[in-house]
Amino acid sequence: MSLPISVNPPVSGNMPAALPVSGSGGSNEIPFADLVGSLMQETSDHQSAVGDSVQKLITGESDSIHDVVLTASKADLAFRLVMEIRNRLMNSYEEIMRMQI
Repeated sequence: MSLPISVNPPVSGNMPAALPVSGSGGSNEIPFADLVGSLMQETSDHQSAVGDSVQKLITGESDSIHDVVLTASKADLAFRLVMEIRNRLMNSYEEIMRMQI
């Protein structure tokens, strides 16, 4: 039994002002600016955690290189995500600016 799949997006004149948090389409919505802001804060927290874990490794408080590398990898991944979102937004903006009205 297969379910019908719609490949065409719904056509409407207004774009949504917020993205839904869950797939239920309920009233739990986060504005895009808040979503990006929280992503930036989370990335900053990851960077701080890397600094703390490296400092603990250097001072001898921690002897787990694995944890330091794992923390650095998480921070790197979060930073790459932020950079990719920025690049996509800049490309979208440039494309919009090239449009002729």
